[in-house]
Parts: sequence; C-alpha cells; structure tokens
Amino acid sequence: MSTGTTSSGPLPRGEISAGALASDGELAIELRRVAGESGLARPIRHPRVQKSGLALAGHYYGVVPTRVQVLGETELSFLEAMNGEQRSLSSRGFFSLGLSCAVVTSNHEPPRALVAAAEASGTPLFVSNARSSRTINAIHAVLDDRLAPQTSLHGVLVDVFGIGVLLMGKSGIGKSECALELVLRGHRLVADDVVQVDWRPPGSIFGSPADLLRHHIEVRGLGVLNIKALFGVTSVRERKRIDVVVRLTEWDEHAEYDRLGLDEKFFEILGSPIRELTVPVRPGRDMGAILEIAARNELLRKAGTNSPLEFMGRLEQQLVTRAAIENDPADPVFQPPAAASSGRIDSPEPPPARTPFPPPWPVSDRSGESSAWIPAVRPKGDE
Repeated sequence: MSTGTTSSGPLPRGEISAGALASDGELAIELRRVAGESGLARPIRHPRVQKSGLALAGHYYGVVPTRVQVLGETELSFLEAMNGEQRSLSSRGFFSLGLSCAVVTSNHEPPRALVAAAEASGTPLFVSNARSSRTINAIHAVLDDRLAPQTSLHGVLVDVFGIGVLLMGKSGIGKSECALELVLRGHRLVADDVVQVDWRPPGSIFGSPADLLRHHIEVRGLGVLNIKALFGVTSVRERKRIDVVVRLTEWDEHAEYDRLGLDEKFFEILGSPIRELTVPVRPGRDMGAILEIAARNELLRKAGTNSPLEFMGRLEQQLVTRAAIENDPADPVFQPPAAASSGRIDSPEPPPARTPFPPPWPVSDRSGESSAWIPAVRPKGDE
C-alpha cells in the first residue's frame, strides 16, 4: 500500500504590488493611503501579513520586507508613549528596512513621525477602516488568491455528488464522453481539456476552467458544445476542489487491476497528494455508473467508512474463528465416532427395501410390451 507525502506547502507563485492590493476589488476593507505614493509598485511576495511590534523597539530579527506590515493599537500606543525624538528614531529605523507597505488599523491617524518616515523612505503607508483582526483576514483572503501557486493539467474536472473528480488519461480515451454522460445524469461540469489548478492552505487543490473553454466541452464527432446553453446554469460550476483523480486506461487482459480496493495510490499536484484510481475502459462498461460509484465511495471514506478494510477485517475474523474451532479437542461436533477406538469405522446399514403394495387386480404377463403401458380399466379377457 503506497502512500503519498505532503510538504508544508509550496512557495507563492508570483507577486502583487502594494498599489494593486489597496485597489483590489475583492478586498473587503478600505485602505486609505497617507504616505509613500512613490513606492506603490513595491512587490508583495508573501501571502501572510506580519505584525512585528518589536521592530519599533529596534529588534529587526525576523522581519520579512516583502510581507504586509500591520500596526495595530498596541504598536501605536507604544509609539505614543515615546517622546518626539525617540518616536522619530523608531519610525526611521522601521521604514529603513525596505518594506513593501505598512497598514495602520482601526482608522487611527498614525503619528506624524511615522508618516514622515514612510514618505522619506518611499514606503506606502495605508490606514484601514477596520480593526486588526478583520483587516488581517481581508488581506489574507486577497493574497491567498493572488499569490496562490498555479499550474495547468490536461484532463476533465466534474462535480459528482459534491466530490471533485478529475478525469485523466491519454487523448481520445473518452474523458469528455464520460463527463457528458455525468452531466446527463445531473452532475456539473467544471472544466474540459485544460484544468487550471491552484493550491490553497492547508493543502487543498482547486480546479477551474480556462477562460476560453469555460462552460464548453469537445466531443469527437459533435464538435464543441456549450454545456451551459444546452443544459442550463445548474449543469456547470466555476470552481471545485479536487478530491479524487480517476485515470482512464485502455483495457488490457494481461494487466493486473485492483480487485479489492486496498492499494492506495496518490497523484501529487503542487505538492499535495490526491487519491488516484485507475479504471480500465472497454466497450460495454457503464462508465457513468462507475464514476458515480467512485464518488459515492469517496463520500463514504470521508465519513470514516472504508469498505475494503472492513471486508478484509471480517474475512480475517472468520478465518481465525474457524481455525480455533477446528483445533479445539473439546468440541463434540468434531469428535470421531465411537467405533474409531477399535481401529475401524462401521458404515451404517442400508435401510430395508420397501415392499410395494399389490395391485387390486391380477396383472398378466406382457413382457413383450413396454413397461410404460398401464391399463386404465381391467381388461375383459382377464375376468
């Protein structure tokens, strides 16, 4: 049984500028710039913010310049407790680190020394209209999406009973036809041919369609079909987490396939292992029903029910119980007969032969006739 391993998470794929973060339409808070207009193009490369109050005290160890620095009520109260010269020295030291940007929360007006130091270093300084917790959550939500590691895969992604099933296999094996059959059964298409996948903490993989192929599927002989136009908005989905990978292969009589479901295989996407099933394809197999059962079984596994392991457990228990009974000398069921002590076993006597009842009339000898001839009435010649 092979298992996959997962790392702590892949590194962020790209970057976003401080100005783009502040003006992002998905940001659930408002960021008002108060200084550092010249540094709006500074890159942010880490999806998590940093709240390092010790940096204002001159302890700069662990400060990551490419992370968003958040200054809350605790940090501002620390600055306000200083005199003017100390406040200016602390602010200049903090912004001399080449930070991407800094955000003051709770709509507090930052100290004049802090604004002056940010402007002098060209570091964007924003003021959030929300408290620290909400500000951090909103920034994380945007950065997780903008900095998520991404890649593309050749396959078909379908939502089956809420389970994201990624169909993979060589071109022409029947992935799109299987997806079309599942749509006819009431399931939802996510992406066909090209699946854009991205990683989200703590290790989930999500798939979405390419912009050009969104809501479309290509079937040989029919061409490109618009699934949303054919079956309605309930037949498509814009995004889905990938829960299981089904690899379609051509049927090979000499190949060995998993018969019990005990072999665990994983397909790694962006450092995260996803359970992989290998399903052979041949004429006559109802692939739609097989994929539905695969999704239902995955739902059972997520609920804590592993049918192959339970079956093997019952089988082993039965074998152990039978072996214990056969090896128990006190069990009267398996005791030899009494005649075994004399060295022989007498076979039981056959039952006595049954005597047939005589017929109500004498039967003449008709040896030359068939034995199947039975008269219905008494012959007159025998009276």
